[in-house]
Amino acid sequence: MKALVKTELGFGNLEVQERETAAPGPDQVKIKVKYAGICGSDIHTYEGHYKVAVPVTLGHEFSGEVVEVGEGVTDFKPGDRVTSETTFYVCGECEYCKSGDYNLCNHRKGLGTQQDGGFANYLIARKDSVHHLPEHVDYQSAAMTEPLACTHHAVEKTQVKKGDVVVVLGPGPIGLFTAQVAKSRGAEVIITGLNNDKVRLDKAEEIGIDHVVNIQEQDLKAFVDELTDGYGADVVFECSGAVPATHQGLDLLRKKGHYCQVGIFADSKINFDMEKVIQKEIQVVGSRSQKSADWEPSLELMNNGSVDAKALVTHEFDITQWEEAYDKIKSGEAIKVLLTPVD
Repeated sequence: MKALVKTELGFGNLEVQERETAAPGPDQVKIKVKYAGICGSDIHTYEGHYKVAVPVTLGHEFSGEVVEVGEGVTDFKPGDRVTSETTFYVCGECEYCKSGDYNLCNHRKGLGTQQDGGFANYLIARKDSVHHLPEHVDYQSAAMTEPLACTHHAVEKTQVKKGDVVVVLGPGPIGLFTAQVAKSRGAEVIITGLNNDKVRLDKAEEIGIDHVVNIQEQDLKAFVDELTDGYGADVVFECSGAVPATHQGLDLLRKKGHYCQVGIFADSKINFDMEKVIQKEIQVVGSRSQKSADWEPSLELMNNGSVDAKALVTHEFDITQWEEAYDKIKSGEAIKVLLTPVD
């Protein structure tokens, strides 16, 4: 089969290769890929900023159909519509595994990073990571369950509740999903961006986010203060990975507010205003990826219409068109790009 493989670390080194089509082992499921989403981490991997176990087929956001199951698999059968968590292996013995926090296991191996992923015709997943698709979730939407689950994970950590004023900094796919999940909890949601985010800000309005603010044209702090009688936002999600946004986010928060860092910075060592954290008693939390408990709720959010994932898809390419897909993403023209396999 043809697969899009990161062959070496560093910039580029992404090639379409012929790879062997593996058979599922015990407790494994073989999935024929329908769609696979390009994640920001795939871009970072391509650009050489993110290390993976080369050579490896990239792609950890995907949907597909079960074609074969290994020994011990009874919950899935050929023909089932599915998606899968990114977790391929965890130790099962550490305290994080025992509490269900697989995303924090030191021995975890993920699809598309340490194990061949979804930019191919087929992949092998562990049965415990595979999920059936609900009736009203199509393959395109299902290919975005993973990023949606990441945002569900973040919203869970901050315990967003009805009536909260929530600010989402950054209108990329993660920001747009975070805004929708927060809105599903009954929050009043503000999403922000810049002039070059016009396509994404327009999409935010289209999917019904309460307030869409271009911070180069509107004073965000004044807007939040007016909306909250000067108290500030209850929760801020920083989804852009831009250092100035961290300072802005802390400034926007009310006393005893919650700040959640979701976006990843190009340089992990940044200046952070701890004085505001102290004086305003702000609760700061990081949110890493997702865990099993985030997947079924995420699928249900799409199934019941609370989250419109398909609306975020702006472009589709096949795996041989990586350069075109990359250019669309880097130019800001694309929101979410899906790749399809080739025979």
